[in-house]
Amino acid sequence: MRAKARIMRRPFGLGRKFTQGTKKIYGEDHAKSKSSSSFGNRFMSSLTPILSTVTASFLGSFVEVVEAFTIVLAVGVTRSWRPALTGAALALAVLAALVLIFGPLLALVPIEMLQFVVGVLLILFGMRWLRKAILRSLGVIALHDEEAAFSKETASLKAQSTDRRADYLAGLAAFKAVLLEGVEVVFIVIAVGGAHGLTLYAGLGALAAFVLVMLIGLLVHRPLATVPENTLKFVVGLMLTSFGIFWTGEGIGTRWPGADLALIAIFAIVSLASFAILRGLRGSTGTPTAKAAQ
Repeated sequence: MRAKARIMRRPFGLGRKFTQGTKKIYGEDHAKSKSSSSFGNRFMSSLTPILSTVTASFLGSFVEVVEAFTIVLAVGVTRSWRPALTGAALALAVLAALVLIFGPLLALVPIEMLQFVVGVLLILFGMRWLRKAILRSLGVIALHDEEAAFSKETASLKAQSTDRRADYLAGLAAFKAVLLEGVEVVFIVIAVGGAHGLTLYAGLGALAAFVLVMLIGLLVHRPLATVPENTLKFVVGLMLTSFGIFWTGEGIGTRWPGADLALIAIFAIVSLASFAILRGLRGSTGTPTAKAAQ
């Protein structure tokens, strides 16, 4: 009977061990699954600001570099490439000096204050781009035409060809164009990347835009008139405004749901609102005047 009892108890013992082993394995798998899911969320949360920073910097810089390239190309084709490249190089040197001087000063500013100030500036800057893009799409403001800008600059340089200072004036035109557009690029890079310590990624986006415009420009050897500049400005305006709202909120201590993933939701809301405004203006009977739009 004792032997029988031992035999009868074995299956139950084995069953308990099997159940405990199953629970242990299941618990480990569940923990691994939960850990993997948590890692995926953290990865997406960290990847979102990097991708959005690089994209915003690339698109914003692309537009500005195209405009600067048009003037430099006009100088090079009309006068000579020496004053064109000299003026552009001097402007790039000035921009590099500005970055080296003022860049380290950002580290001295408290991060909350930096986020708030940069956020407000980005909202103003982005809304300005959005406003102009919407008014251009409505025909209130004329679209920026690179061919027209090239022709205008070429005519101006030809009129100065008899002047003894022709090379100096040509170089000055290239210098001013690169410096003015470059200042906006520097602002975009610092504003988009500075508030979250992503200046390096923003700089890489701007560098990629510069290299791409130079390669295309050297290949076609003409103004990049086919670039959908107004569409790019509209998208960049949406991104800059979204960044501005996000960082202004962080600067005043807002805890965004989903952390950095909230950028996607903010961008979607700003986009829907902008498209609704654009559609409403197109459907309205009264068209705003150019004077009111300026």
